[in-house]
Amino acid sequence: MTIAALVSGGVDSSVIVPLLKEQGYDPVIFYIKIGMEDKPGFMDCPSEEDIEIVTWIAKRYGCRLEIVDLHREYWDRVVDYTISTVKKGLTPNPDVMCNRFIKFGSFEDRFGKDFDKIATGHYADVILENDQYWLHTAKDHVKDQTYFLGRITYHQLSKAMFPLAGMLKREVREMAERLNLPSAHRRDSQGICFLGKINYSQFIRQFTGEKQGAIVELETGRILGHHSGYWFHTIGQRKGLGLAQGPWFVVGKDTEENVLYVSKGYDPESQYSTEVKLEDFLFISGDPYRDYSNGVEIAFKIRHTPEFTSGLLWKEGDRYRIRSAKRIAGVAPGQFGVIYDAEKGKCLGSGVIANPKFQAPNSK
Repeated sequence: MTIAALVSGGVDSSVIVPLLKEQGYDPVIFYIKIGMEDKPGFMDCPSEEDIEIVTWIAKRYGCRLEIVDLHREYWDRVVDYTISTVKKGLTPNPDVMCNRFIKFGSFEDRFGKDFDKIATGHYADVILENDQYWLHTAKDHVKDQTYFLGRITYHQLSKAMFPLAGMLKREVREMAERLNLPSAHRRDSQGICFLGKINYSQFIRQFTGEKQGAIVELETGRILGHHSGYWFHTIGQRKGLGLAQGPWFVVGKDTEENVLYVSKGYDPESQYSTEVKLEDFLFISGDPYRDYSNGVEIAFKIRHTPEFTSGLLWKEGDRYRIRSAKRIAGVAPGQFGVIYDAEKGKCLGSGVIANPKFQAPNSK
């Protein structure tokens, strides 16, 4: 079996190389370069150190290394999506789109056709059941990354390989330390897919500019302060507002008037919802359900968290609606709602959280 191993220089992707070698494979290592370090918003140049680490690993394990440039594809499919989503007042998820269109999309189209499998350092699993592939959660439920993979296609899943499926994060670290890998003590990346450490607001600002608007208390209509543009803020946000006597949560946006509505308190009622409407829904391995008349029992996530929420799923035309078993906070339009089977093992697919038109309350 021929395997392309996508190695970024982080500890997770680094460890997949010795794991694959232990299993008798001879992977070809690929480092994907997107070449955006010269863009405003970058705080360092991550690719130089990454390439040094990946080169060291390739030499250590006798693997061929290919450095490939997907800058144009990344810009067209991930950056443009991010900026256009932000401008609409929605919350994008670049990592979800990066997995579908870059790691398992453009890479496979341009470089991966000659390989049977594409291995990555994601915490996820692929299972074959009745001659059909399913995306499955990983052993480490805290690190599980199926939420970020919930948009990939069936073809992409059929070629995916996740060597870390049965490992806990601490076991990955321990293995890296035991093998003296240079990434053993490297901190996990907190940045956007491939971009590493960036100033997100500065990155967005270069495409959107600034426009001052009011921050208004939802319940009273009082102007509490001002912001530099609704596109810098997301529903559920409680940091970075610059308001005293908090915590304050962003609970609504009036994109036409450039107004942010906030509510005070740890559990503001306005933050919660029991329904999530999804559009542009895609099943990874086909729709496993036939009858939606009484709702289908599922589990779901509206963000990357270890916890699942139970609910019922209905199909309404070309949209889907989730009725949550409990109130959920911070439902952010533009983000992805990812559904799982009721046993919380199989990741079935995802849809974009719909954007209901925000009804601004009358000021008092």
